[in-house]
Amino acid sequence: MSYNLNDPVKEKLKKIKLLILDVDGVFTDGAFYINGSGKEYKKFSARDGLGIGLLKAVNFPIAIISGKHSDATSYRMNELHITEDVYQGKLNKRDSYEEIREKYGLDDSEIAYVGDDLIDIPLLERVGAGFCVPDAPSEVMSYCCYTTTNSGGEGAVREVIDLILKAQGKYHQAVEKLLDYKAEE
Repeated sequence: MSYNLNDPVKEKLKKIKLLILDVDGVFTDGAFYINGSGKEYKKFSARDGLGIGLLKAVNFPIAIISGKHSDATSYRMNELHITEDVYQGKLNKRDSYEEIREKYGLDDSEIAYVGDDLIDIPLLERVGAGFCVPDAPSEVMSYCCYTTTNSGGEGAVREVIDLILKAQGKYHQAVEKLLDYKAEE
């Protein structure tokens, strides 16, 4: 799918060196499925997982900051080989953000963040490129340079990844590396 970006947004995306993602409402549809014994389930998109594979194929760093701790999130991030820079149970996301930013030695303008709700505003107002999903509150949207076409849990993460990689001219390289890697397995 092709997404239209205006030139100022493309210029912002060319500078991005790190993608930080929220989980609930971004990687997922924001719903919590809980069975009778309290076990939580979440729905994740396979397309988003492949998008993470594209980033990893070109050694593009990814971090997670989620307001809620969840075993389902831990399991999925492990599956995606995102084992460092995963912060859960962080309603105040600023400290985690600052730790990640310092670890990579980046300016705010070199970081993209995808969020969906009010607790994401402190990061969205700092980063070089803020993204949100279509059902985010208008207060959140006002801090974003782009609202995804796809909803959380339905390919929103993949959409953002594709946009960044295409703006940086790395998309085809990522696809080729991902396909070569998969062919070797």
